[in-house]
Amino acid sequence: MSERYDCTDPAGRAEGIAAAAAAVRRGEIVVLPTDTVYGIGCDAFDATAVASVLAAKGRGRDMPPPVLIPTARTAQGLATQVPDYAQRLMERFWPGPLTLVLKAQTSLHWDLGETNGTVALRVPDHEITLELLGDIGPMAVTSANTTGDPAARTADEARAMLGESVAVYLDGGTAGEGLPSTIIDCTGETPVTLRLGALSQADIDAALEPEPPLEAPAPDAELPAEPVAVQADPHAKTHIDTDVDASAGERRADDPGLNQ
Repeated sequence: MSERYDCTDPAGRAEGIAAAAAAVRRGEIVVLPTDTVYGIGCDAFDATAVASVLAAKGRGRDMPPPVLIPTARTAQGLATQVPDYAQRLMERFWPGPLTLVLKAQTSLHWDLGETNGTVALRVPDHEITLELLGDIGPMAVTSANTTGDPAARTADEARAMLGESVAVYLDGGTAGEGLPSTIIDCTGETPVTLRLGALSQADIDAALEPEPPLEAPAPDAELPAEPVAVQADPHAKTHIDTDVDASAGERRADDPGLNQ
């Protein structure tokens, strides 16, 4: 029988995350809130559990789920040949509603479906999900709904569609604005937008805009020529105003032209 935990309460959150982590380690599937919509997921390295996620949604292997990760650093172990523009997108939008399709490491022992050697990665901006990911590692997560139905924004909506196929429901209140993540294909020389969602094309383009070149520093101001010392006539009578000399010295020390 499915378990549900109110993660808006600190005690319920701690209990729920522990129960969800235990379920994932047993090869079961869970529903969790994200910064976009609710997701249904499992251990990304458990092929049987991934198949269960796809079956619960009514999907086939031709639509492999994305993988949620706790930090951008985790992507280094899952993806290879990551282009510079993808790194810029990670730095700008992770954690956040951006999914990047990258070339997968060939050494990984997982089966997400028919991925054609790629993996879709995202770092969600949601404390509950990040805490769970930090405990158990990468999770294969897709929207918590049956195929053809709107993505769930609450645990109740997810449960109405997925029922007892899910072991644990983490209820974190209403999720996001109901918009899915934006998906960018980063497997080529230039990025290709596969789906617009919470991030607009203008957001993506702005993040990829080359930084303006630094302006060349202004040349140093030309300093006045050093005064030529003139030997005083030892026989001439002179009067030195020490107060004037002192103030002049202070002005010269404070002159910005002499402190470049």
